[in-house]
Amino acid sequence: MDSENLSVIDAPFDAALSERYLVYALSTITARSLPDVRDGLKPVHRRLLWAMRLLKLDPASAYKKCARVVGDVIGKYHPHGDQSVYDAMVRLAQSFALRYPLVDGQGNFGNIDGDNAAAYRYTEARLTRTAERLMAGLDEGCVDYRPTYNGEEEEPEVFPGLFPNLLANGASGIAVGMATSIPPHHVGELIEAATHLIDNPHAEDIAMMDFVAGPDFPTGGVLVDSRETIALAYATGRGSFRLRARIEQEKEKGGGWHLIVHEIPYGVQKGKLIEQVADLIAAKKLPILADVRDESDEKVRIVLEPRSRTVDPELLLESLFKLTDLEVRFPLNLNVLDKTRTPGVMSLKETLLAWLEFQVEVLVRRSTTRIGKIDDRLELLDGFLKAFLNLDRVIEIIRTEDEPKAVMIAEFALSDRQAEAILNMRLRSLRKLEEMEIGKERGKLAKEREELAKLVESPARQRTRLKKDLAALKEAYAADERRTLVQEQAPARELDWTQMIEKEPITVILSQRGWIRAMKGHVALGEIAELKWREGDGPHLAFHAQTTDRLLLAGDNGRVFTLGGDKLPGGRGFGEPVRLAIDLDAESEIISMFVVRPEMRLLAASSDGRGFVTSGDAVLAETRKGKQLMNLRPKARMVSLKPVPAGADSIAVIGENRKMLVFKLDELPELGRGAGVQLQRYRDGGLSDAIAFALQDGITWPLGGESGRIRSESDLTAWRAIRGASGRIAPNGFPRSNRFEPLPPSD
Repeated sequence: MDSENLSVIDAPFDAALSERYLVYALSTITARSLPDVRDGLKPVHRRLLWAMRLLKLDPASAYKKCARVVGDVIGKYHPHGDQSVYDAMVRLAQSFALRYPLVDGQGNFGNIDGDNAAAYRYTEARLTRTAERLMAGLDEGCVDYRPTYNGEEEEPEVFPGLFPNLLANGASGIAVGMATSIPPHHVGELIEAATHLIDNPHAEDIAMMDFVAGPDFPTGGVLVDSRETIALAYATGRGSFRLRARIEQEKEKGGGWHLIVHEIPYGVQKGKLIEQVADLIAAKKLPILADVRDESDEKVRIVLEPRSRTVDPELLLESLFKLTDLEVRFPLNLNVLDKTRTPGVMSLKETLLAWLEFQVEVLVRRSTTRIGKIDDRLELLDGFLKAFLNLDRVIEIIRTEDEPKAVMIAEFALSDRQAEAILNMRLRSLRKLEEMEIGKERGKLAKEREELAKLVESPARQRTRLKKDLAALKEAYAADERRTLVQEQAPARELDWTQMIEKEPITVILSQRGWIRAMKGHVALGEIAELKWREGDGPHLAFHAQTTDRLLLAGDNGRVFTLGGDKLPGGRGFGEPVRLAIDLDAESEIISMFVVRPEMRLLAASSDGRGFVTSGDAVLAETRKGKQLMNLRPKARMVSLKPVPAGADSIAVIGENRKMLVFKLDELPELGRGAGVQLQRYRDGGLSDAIAFALQDGITWPLGGESGRIRSESDLTAWRAIRGASGRIAPNGFPRSNRFEPLPPSD
């Protein structure tokens, strides 16, 4: 390679990279992903419609193959992949994707089930009336044109038609560092809001809610947000809308009932929705639902069968809304390109004002262009009238002069265009009737020009004309009713999952090596040790519960986890490792496991002598990772997490030095999470165990062995002190484990 022809630019790498990336980002934002506030279209959609217009695919013409349209688009205007262009075209034709389709498709253009459209060699298309309205004025000088990517042809920068496409059909797209998400709306409501803004451009944002109730999705559904929530989203240009399926309860003979889904949320594929519900039934995550059937034809009809007629319909509905896409959130991000091609988030009012400003500009440019054409025609008509007034002389000049044009220009003060037009007149145009027609046409054009001149010069006339045009547009869509019902409803409440689970007694067993199982029925706890165990393993914790219970597991790393009683492996075999269900570190041990309820109070204590009281609601953690309950110091670990019995008024703690301390329960704070306060102080070692109890009942512990004898200490005066004291040596006979051992099972 010739080194003399190389050009080396010495520049910092980060500067060169950022400069090039910025060019790419701006190209993506302005020429691909964000719609224009004036016509609501991205370049690919605008080029598709423009190509179809040039192919004369108007609503009254015959359909043409989509392959022809796609070929023209990628060859002349949009040099990108044919599949992406065809996908964009398909969406413009889908009545369930666009509120007002811009392409009239013939053939398989996909369906609401999620099936794809047929290949473009099979499908045909033409423009719709709405697309025609959106492009009205392209031949009237209303907008500028720019060269195509190769400079061979021209394309419009924006469509001038009087149709609020941005908000009527919505848009979505992801650019670089920004995105847009605009739901569709009812065109009649948009026109009413725009008409109000013409006379009241400084109206408050909340005033838009008097006209635009909310989005109007092509698939219907129910918008369940409050008026305040919708108004705030429209005022800021950011937010989201809660959209639910339209469901009704249908009674059966004999007292039974089922639910019928007539409309599903926008953007949800019916096939995947039914699959989602079927998976819930198969996994028994929604046992109050027995079956789901798709009985749809052209209209959506999904039948949901409850398990029995006694099921609460409201509970089933709330469950479905919470667990499936029968309720979704549609985001609002009104991020668009303004008239200077600058991206920005607008409010609903600002969007409509920007569109109205553009429509006034279109009106003025159309009028100005028309005035220019009228002036050209009037010039010719004046020339014709001069010719008729001097018809004999004109004929004589044409017959006798070698250069009749120059002679006529000099003699009758004609322009070059006038003289040329006179010379091109046909003999039949010389009749008297034609002269009268020219006079009438001139008078009519002069009057039209006068009105147009007044319109161009008067903003008041422009507003009046725009309101008149908007009223005519609204009348054209008068038969189109709102599809999405706006009906405020409360968010789906926290569900009582126990109503959805068959309540059955179980015996929960956790082994020393962390294997868990749930035996059916309440097995005698004294017989647990006789069960089969893996080699080197044995019983660790066992208790009775119900399948509807929630079980709390506490690790010595201070984390707590929640398991459902119905989710435990069966009692056959050795069970399964509990760490398959929870993310507990391999180095951490499970210190306690028991049935937990939100109203319970619990006592948590760590090895460095700190602790606090917490609630059952605070320790519930449904996720696999659980939640951190105790914030532990280095080398400290949680050694105890136990329920506080009803009627308990005191706390007993014992250290590794066998010193015991008793103090009042109300000296401990109640925390949702934390390190706690000092329970007992030590010179050596740390805390072994802690328990809450009723002082009048004293403390009872088993003496060990097979005798089953127990020991009680009812007078605890010697060990009572304030929280944080050192305590005294435990009573005689207290277990050598330095733990408040539970009494042996009575069964």
